[in-house]
Amino acid sequence: MGSTRVAVIGAGAAGLAAAKALLDQGLHVTVLERGTRVGGLWAGDDDGGGGGDGADGAGSPAYDSLHLNTSKGRTQFADFPMPAAWPDYPSAARVADYLAHYADRFGVTERIRFGTRVETVTRDADGWLVDGERHDAVVVANGHNRDPKWPSPGYPGDFAGTQLHAHDHRSAAAYAGRRVLVVGMGNSAMDIAVDASYTADGPVLLSARHGTHIVPKYLFGRPADATGGALAVLPWRIRQAVAQRMLKLAVGTPGRYGLPEPAGGLFQNHPTISDTVLHCLTHGEIEARPGIERLDGTRVRFTDGRTDQVDVIVWATGYRVTLPFLDERWTGPDPEELPLYQRVFHLDDPTLSFVGLMQSTGAALPVVEAQGRLVAAHLAGRYALPDAERQRAHVRRAHAAAVRRWGDKRPMMRIDFDRYVAAIPRELKAGARRAQKEKTT
Repeated sequence: MGSTRVAVIGAGAAGLAAAKALLDQGLHVTVLERGTRVGGLWAGDDDGGGGGDGADGAGSPAYDSLHLNTSKGRTQFADFPMPAAWPDYPSAARVADYLAHYADRFGVTERIRFGTRVETVTRDADGWLVDGERHDAVVVANGHNRDPKWPSPGYPGDFAGTQLHAHDHRSAAAYAGRRVLVVGMGNSAMDIAVDASYTADGPVLLSARHGTHIVPKYLFGRPADATGGALAVLPWRIRQAVAQRMLKLAVGTPGRYGLPEPAGGLFQNHPTISDTVLHCLTHGEIEARPGIERLDGTRVRFTDGRTDQVDVIVWATGYRVTLPFLDERWTGPDPEELPLYQRVFHLDDPTLSFVGLMQSTGAALPVVEAQGRLVAAHLAGRYALPDAERQRAHVRRAHAAAVRRWGDKRPMMRIDFDRYVAAIPRELKAGARRAQKEKTT
C-alpha cells in the first residue's frame, strides 16, 4: 500500500513492540515519547511522564513495591525472553530494564525522540500530520494508566484529612503513624493497603462496594496464571468452573476474609493477584470495610453503619482512557467505546491503528507484540483487511460476546488473553491470503 513513514506515539511496552515489528518490515519509524526513557508505566523514576500520552497525569504510576502480577513466562515477549535466573514475578525496576534492553537489542532506541509531547494528530488528503510533521500512518501506543479516575459523583460530605489517588502512591513511608483508608479492590489497592500496613497507625481499612476474586501468585506450587494457560483450549465457562473450584480449595472465598463476594465469576470480573493481602487480613493488619456512605471531617461512615477515624484516603479507583491529541471525529465521545477491528485498526482509516488499547484477562506484553505484528504486516502490504462491512460485523460480534461475559465494564476494550494471542497468527495468515488474492485480481 506504500505507507512507509510511521509515527508511533509512546515508548512503553506497546510502542516498543509496535516499533520493533515495523522495523522488522523495513518501514521508516519515528517513536515520539514524552518522557526521558523507555518503559512507560514501568519507568517509575521518569518524572517526564514516560507514556507519551499527553494526559495531565504526569509521571509513571509505578510504586516502590510494584512487581509483575502475571508470571514472567506468561508476560515476556516471544522474541525476547526474560532471563531464566529472574524470579517468576520480577520487580518494576527489572521490567523497566528489560524493556530498555529490548529497545536497544532491536534498534528501536535510536528511533525514539525523547521529551516529545504529542499535541495534535490530524488527517488530510496526503496522510497524517503529527504536530505538523508528515507521516503515512500513525500507531497510537500511549497506554491508559496515566489519567487518574476519581469517584464520580463524589461522596457526600467533606473530608478534612489527606486524599490522594493511587497514581501518586510511592512507598509506605508516607503513611507512618497515620490512620489509612484505601478504596478499591484492584491490584494497586491491595498492594497499597499492604504497603501502608507496615507503617500505619492501627489496621489499614480496605473499602469496596463490590467484591473481586483474589488469586494468590502461586497455586499448588506453580504460578497461578500457568493454570489458565493449561485450560485455554476449553470454553471460558468451563475454564471458569474449573479455576473457581481450584481457587476455592486453595484459599477459600473472599467472604472468608471479610471481603464482599464477587458479583460475577472468575474470568468475568478481573481478579486481583496478591499473596500478601490475605495474610494481612487474617492477621488483622488490614480490615475490610464496605462502601462509603459519607465523609464527615476526619471520620468516614460506611454503608453498614460503622464509622472510623481516618487521616489519609487513597483512592485506588482506576484510570480514564484519554487520547487528547486526536479529536472526537476519530475517538468518538468516549475512547473506551472506540470500535477497532481486532482491537487494532480504526474502522474509518486503518492507517490509524492502536496497540495496547485493550483490557486483557492476562499479561499485556504478548498482546501488544501480536498487535504490533498485525500493524506492521498491514503497512508493509503483506496483510490485507477484510472489507469494511466484514470488519464492522466482526466488531459487533466481539462486542456482543464481551457484553455477555463482562457486562457494562469496558466491553469494547475486553479481550480473552489466551484466545486473542492464539487468534492473531490465524488472522495474519488469512490477511496474507487476502493480500495475495488482491494482487492477482
